[in-house]
Amino acid sequence: MPSMLRTLEARHDRFALHTPFRIARGAKTAANVVTVTIAQDGHIGRGEGVPYPRYGESVASALDEIAHVRDAIEGGADREDLLGLLQPGAGRNAIDCALWDLEAKRSGRAVATMIDGPDLTSMASALTVVIDTPAEMARAAALIATAPLIKVKVDHADPAAQLRAVRAVAHNATMIVDPNESWDRTLLEAMQPLLVELRVALLEQPVPASVDAWLADFSPAVPICADESIHTADDLDRVAARYQCVNVKLDKAGGLTAALALAHGARARGLGVMTGCMVSSSLSIAPALHVAMLSDFVDLDGPLWLAEDRVGGVTDVGGILSPPPPGFWGTP
Repeated sequence: MPSMLRTLEARHDRFALHTPFRIARGAKTAANVVTVTIAQDGHIGRGEGVPYPRYGESVASALDEIAHVRDAIEGGADREDLLGLLQPGAGRNAIDCALWDLEAKRSGRAVATMIDGPDLTSMASALTVVIDTPAEMARAAALIATAPLIKVKVDHADPAAQLRAVRAVAHNATMIVDPNESWDRTLLEAMQPLLVELRVALLEQPVPASVDAWLADFSPAVPICADESIHTADDLDRVAARYQCVNVKLDKAGGLTAALALAHGARARGLGVMTGCMVSSSLSIAPALHVAMLSDFVDLDGPLWLAEDRVGGVTDVGGILSPPPPGFWGTP
């Protein structure tokens, strides 16, 4: 039977947060996402993208990008075609993930099978302590102190006090520290002994991506992970000389297709891999779980900040993240 007409719809969805999410460059109280649905043969594939102002994106710009390629997608363009139709970003991510989901629904095969990857399982995923006073950060950390992995957001004002406060109550958790580009070389060098003392496992993007070239000659006391400095596999040769790990985010890479290429390319160069996310719903997290299965560190707590997530999404108990049930995304 010939395939029925394919249709694409895109909209802006807003999810209020239960607590402000504060990082070095500001705070947010809601997750503004772009949701794409692609329907064909009675099946519907869904994808979500989170436009990020740090990369010059907005909900409006992402929706414009999607509208620009609507005819191509409805005409049958596939994931490989999409790589040439749109630049990496939230708009391409939403379409790419919707196409993966649609194929899973139409073919009766899970995405894990399509990519020849492992079946999804529960995994340790970082719980985040956002920027506040050291006392408030200690209070927040105490609530999650038994989690296996904690990510601590800091800025340049007094990161030593912030980190000491968290480690004082979270004695055993593996710790990731994320300054979100707020440090300079002097501060990074000064922080090295403390990072060792506090048993920090990974330092994420301490300095601005625009001035990170000097890291090629720097010998860090703990591994440094590129975040804002890397988007796609095309960045790997440059980044591999400066960092020891890369943070793979589907919104930066522009979809699961490009994110998998980035993760495999990083591994081929001997780099560590971390899977990260924006503050988002579970519809962003479900496809990212397939990259997380290939990763050393997982930071997919975006939906945990929402006052209300999409129905049937991921669940987290004490820092152990479990995939959504079959049918939510990427499975028949």
